[in-house]
Amino acid sequence: QVQLVESGGGLVQAGGSLRLSCTVSGSLVSTVAMGWYRQAPGKQRELVATVNSGGGINYADSVRGRFTISRDNAKVTVYLQMNSLKYEDTAVYYCNVRGYPRYDSNWSDYWGQGTQVTVSS
Repeated sequence: QVQLVESGGGLVQAGGSLRLSCTVSGSLVSTVAMGWYRQAPGKQRELVATVNSGGGINYADSVRGRFTISRDNAKVTVYLQMNSLKYEDTAVYYCNVRGYPRYDSNWSDYWGQGTQVTVSS
């Protein structure tokens, strides 16, 4: 089975920085994309940033210029460097990987348990 382990969340003051990391364990022969989503209280889950297997990166407009997503393919790990944090960034952040668990399989989405990011103002 595939498991995602997240770390790096916490409480930070507005203007501060945090770095989230997510490491995938288990068998994935390849990945289509890895990324981060978030869900604020009372809101729907939304895309924050993704990086695909070819290196293409997509950011939500609300975080572009402040957040940076990166990956370590050797470790199947994705990071999210969050700078200039705002109160509006407060949410549970979820790691996502879309990948192939077997050579003969279709892709599947896998999710981490979520890590809380709280920005005080």
